Amino acid sequence: MAVPPKLTRFNQSVLSRYNIYNSIFMTLPFDAISKTGALLPLFHETCVNGYAEGKDATTIVEEFFEKYQSHRDTKRQINLLFRFIQYIERQVVLFDAIEDAAFPVVNNMDGIGTLRSLKEKASSENKMPLLRKLLSEFQVRMVLTAHPTQFYPGNVLAIITDLAKAIKKNDLTNINLLMGQLGKTPFFKHEKPTPYDEAVSLIWFLENVYYKSFGKIFDYIQQNIFEEEPLPNQIVEIGFWPGGDRDGNPFVTPEITLKVSRRLRQTILKNYYRDIRKLRRRLTFRGIEDRLQRLEKLLYAAVFEDAFDETFSLEGFKKELETIKTLIIQDHQSLFLSEINSFINKVQLFGFHFATLDIRQDSRVHHKVFTAMVDQLLQEGGSNLPADYHERSEAAQVALLSKIEGSLSPEQFEDTHVANTIKTIQILKKIQQENGEKGGNRYIISNNQTALNVMQLYAMLKLSAFQEDLTVDLVPLFETINDLENAPEVMEQLYSNAVYRDHVRSRGDQQTIMLGFSDGTKDGGYLMANWAIFKAKEALTSVSKKYGIVVIFFDGRGGPPARGGGNTHQFYASLGPNIEAKAVQLTIQGQTISSNFGTLDSSQYNMEQLISSGIQNYLTDTSTSMTAADRETMNDLAERSYQVYSDFKSHPMFLPYLERMSTLKYYAKTNIGSRPSKRGQSNELVFSDLRAIPFVGSWSQLKQNVPGFFGVGSALKHYEETATFEKVQQLYTHSSFFKTLIGNSMMSLSKSFFDLTKYMADDPEFGAFWNIIHDEYQMTKRLLLKLTGYEALMQHEPAGKASIQVRESIVLPLLTIQQFALRHIQQLEREGTPDPEELAVFEKIVTRSLFGNINASRNSA
Repeated sequence: MAVPPKLTRFNQSVLSRYNIYNSIFMTLPFDAISKTGALLPLFHETCVNGYAEGKDATTIVEEFFEKYQSHRDTKRQINLLFRFIQYIERQVVLFDAIEDAAFPVVNNMDGIGTLRSLKEKASSENKMPLLRKLLSEFQVRMVLTAHPTQFYPGNVLAIITDLAKAIKKNDLTNINLLMGQLGKTPFFKHEKPTPYDEAVSLIWFLENVYYKSFGKIFDYIQQNIFEEEPLPNQIVEIGFWPGGDRDGNPFVTPEITLKVSRRLRQTILKNYYRDIRKLRRRLTFRGIEDRLQRLEKLLYAAVFEDAFDETFSLEGFKKELETIKTLIIQDHQSLFLSEINSFINKVQLFGFHFATLDIRQDSRVHHKVFTAMVDQLLQEGGSNLPADYHERSEAAQVALLSKIEGSLSPEQFEDTHVANTIKTIQILKKIQQENGEKGGNRYIISNNQTALNVMQLYAMLKLSAFQEDLTVDLVPLFETINDLENAPEVMEQLYSNAVYRDHVRSRGDQQTIMLGFSDGTKDGGYLMANWAIFKAKEALTSVSKKYGIVVIFFDGRGGPPARGGGNTHQFYASLGPNIEAKAVQLTIQGQTISSNFGTLDSSQYNMEQLISSGIQNYLTDTSTSMTAADRETMNDLAERSYQVYSDFKSHPMFLPYLERMSTLKYYAKTNIGSRPSKRGQSNELVFSDLRAIPFVGSWSQLKQNVPGFFGVGSALKHYEETATFEKVQQLYTHSSFFKTLIGNSMMSLSKSFFDLTKYMADDPEFGAFWNIIHDEYQMTKRLLLKLTGYEALMQHEPAGKASIQVRESIVLPLLTIQQFALRHIQQLEREGTPDPEELAVFEKIVTRSLFGNINASRNSA
């Protein structure tokens, strides 16, 4: 039987189900829900018709009130808007659960990009030995971050999970109960979570999803590609930032870091304990049962009695499991061999650490800490650095720091930042002792600009805890366009330092370098950021090879294209032969965790896609490299878009527009993350203080999505005006990299809706600025359609486009309410002395409306 097209499968399994279950939700026997459910379709229709007629949000809301709520006073009308917000939030959850349930139907779990497809392709082309060789060397590291774009509290995530399971089974009784629970469960957090709270929330995914799905991937590779032979490579790794990432987050303390690492260890041991108990029900054989019973007791003591036996080592655990496996083969006809193999694979994957806890801090913070540390030591005469250390050149300081010796303790320093930094490093050493080296062996330096930034950390690590053996990878993070351009020079300076080169040698001749898509795009615009990172990777690959070093690229990606997201699988498959690709490492943030890796099906599918995308180029003879002419075109496009975007950023209305016409300042009030929403303490809005998430998210809430397209259209227009558009078309035809960028930019355009803010065109202060954005949008859309030959945006992804359209339709009333409230706030502020209570009500409407809009986007733009 022929498989229906993906769009048909989406319509049958997602859209039809949503319409049915949404109608059930509307009739739940709760007074507030039933009344709201009856009125919301009328409000939705009013919005659709209103925007089609060119009306603004205020007019639409007021006409709705006049037609359907004229007998209600203002207070009750406002209460209805709040109920609409709450209802729409739950409609989004319902749609999420239905999409999750339909994931294996809509997506072909054995199709292109899956491991089965990869194996069959390699087998048909007699390339199985090559595939095994590649999988013996290749790794994917998915790093979970606590960046605040997850608007669902933990109890709502649990409802989504349970609802998806019930929908899969068509269990109407349970669906009805869960939708009732959904209707009664609050979404709003009254207090900000702590970093530990964030860690616990994400550990839920480790325990309930990745332990099973990633173990299943490992089992498949071993059984079907390596034919039951032991794998010489871990292949899948998980990184973890909550509790370790202190960049801009003063609430992450050394004590929190240790507490999170212990929670990670406890959780993986708890999973092992459960599996050992399951194994005991099957492996009831002489000589094996008593061994499993002993392991069960050790795990029980470690998990439930907090009595971790130091003699119970990971290596000893593995050795005992291998002994049990051997006995099963030798004495018990290999009964239940696959079960013990699967368990051994999980232990190989997750160790006693579950996920590697990364430490991250800003280089500017390190510099202040190191300067204060040196000043006190020089003053006390307790340093082997020269008295004129600060006056020495950067190269001289690097040379001095590479040879530094001594031992420091936090107690000897008055400066609390110095003491906490030393304590954090000592905690890192303790984590390695308790969880194994993989428990925490990376320290990321954000905003890295120089070799000195790296060597300051090197010196602090050596002085604080790692005098004998530095078992930590120093990971510079290059973010701005200038820093990306300077990155190869910085790394060459480090590689040419004999001491640092010895350190890299001790780490297996591998150097991890992180590249920031989010801040790169905020700084340089969409095309330039991606092209600058591409070129930086090529140059860093070259300079690393020169010194005999394998560079591992770690990409700091967000959910939307504007923060490096979009279709990441295609991105990694599009990288050419001049970029080292021994590993794919990337951050997974916020609601992208729950949407792309939140279920057993989606996490397995998307992880397989990442594995395949990283190695498929080595299996094919197709060249992904650009010609010299194509590189020249790509470079010119990036430069032109960068200039246009830079001019746009420099516009005098840029920051006032964001501050007064968008939701930027409301992100801090949502209580979704422990980290402050901006870096600096100034009351005045400063561009460099803006974090990428609220920056991109604010454009998304406006439905303008500027960071995902601005400058692209202007760059393309030059080629149209000079009658050389065929150069860009040639680049699009030849370059998978450029094609992926264009596809992701189309996604940003597809999620834009300028009718929502068209009223701004007549604003005496911001009208001209709004028109600049709108004109660039119109031009970019027209030229992307011309470039691709499409009649509509995302024509190549009809199912993805259909999903976006449904989500955008669900939140259209929510966006309207948000704009209505924003305009009311602007009007109150113009009056000079607004009523505080009235202002607070409308600000609360704006804040609450952020939740549903972000969740509906699933990748924040």
